[in-house]
Amino acid sequence: MNALPQLRIPATYMRGGTSKGVFFRLQDLPEAARQPGPARDALLLRVIGSPDPYAKQIDGMGGATSSTSKAVIVSSSARPDHDVDYLFGQVSIDSAFVDWSGNCGNLSAAVGPFAISSGLVDASKLPRDGVATVRIWQANIGKTIVARVPVAAGQVVEDGDFELDGVTFPAAEIQLEFVDPADEGEDGGRMFPTGQLVDTLEVPGVGTFPATLINAGIPTIFLNAADIGYSGSELQEAINGDPAALARLEAIRAHGALRMGLIADVAEAARRQHTPKLAFVAPPAGYTASSGKPVDAGDIDLRVRAMSMGKLHHAMMGTAAVAIGTAAAIPGTLVNLAAGGGERGAVRFGHPSGTLRVGAEARLADGQWIVTRAVMSRSARVLMDGHVRVPAATLPA
Repeated sequence: MNALPQLRIPATYMRGGTSKGVFFRLQDLPEAARQPGPARDALLLRVIGSPDPYAKQIDGMGGATSSTSKAVIVSSSARPDHDVDYLFGQVSIDSAFVDWSGNCGNLSAAVGPFAISSGLVDASKLPRDGVATVRIWQANIGKTIVARVPVAAGQVVEDGDFELDGVTFPAAEIQLEFVDPADEGEDGGRMFPTGQLVDTLEVPGVGTFPATLINAGIPTIFLNAADIGYSGSELQEAINGDPAALARLEAIRAHGALRMGLIADVAEAARRQHTPKLAFVAPPAGYTASSGKPVDAGDIDLRVRAMSMGKLHHAMMGTAAVAIGTAAAIPGTLVNLAAGGGERGAVRFGHPSGTLRVGAEARLADGQWIVTRAVMSRSARVLMDGHVRVPAATLPA
């Protein structure tokens, strides 16, 4: 048997926010994978270790959770006023597909540091000491993200005292600004795809629920926790170990996706696991986070739990945090009402791992709500760099 050597591809394994993923420069990918399509998907699936019927991703770089089954491709940008283009792939764990339908807000925090360290940002634009501003074109959703990355002696600073609930160790703070995060569309009404701040969502066999359907950061369906039988203080084990609950929540997500116009048939939701997200909200109340840390009702404006790739997320997806901040800034949404109503420029919410603050600027213009930006802080760190290896047969000869 003549065995071909494995492909050896430059890559960096990074934590960004509460997620981890494998980062590539576009130019370092094998030629067949430099364009979207089956070859690229096949490569990333093999890198991450999917599909895995054991749901462990033992033979790849994935961590067998939605937060750790991710890949990122970054390249220099030819777009005016942008430094790099960033493409995110959510890799399914047990199925052979990569979902390109949305962004990862957590890994967005690692794009700026990766771009700087990989030589993708023009060195003349970078300060030797201080804060480097990296303008990122998020190619999945066609939006701009501005990352402010601390540097010293021309190098990215990773150590620091910024603490992020859901991440064990402190690190340097990276501020992310999501510019014009809502998808308004040509008619100015797409941020709320039905035109309503609160809809009535009918889910056959499950029930009928008030819902806020919003396209901001990532398409998200918000429900009241109490309406679906939850308190809003649940941790992962309360939901992820209950197959019947997961099936009900997925049915709600599928019908919400249909109502938002993201799919033409509920069956399509199974092939679009990354978007939309499903989250449920509740007014502030004290609870104990997954780390054992107490979260006091007086320290938060509301509680939020969110589903990601069919499971309750251990903390909060960054893009969902943008949706939370945006919806909280608009009086009358379920998120805003759970936070006490009224106008607000920022919100601090409780999630399974602790708390997170996100700000958003919203205004009413010609009868439509417009959100100009959302801001939050994350951190990032290189965990390993070098090369990933995959069998040569992964790609066509």
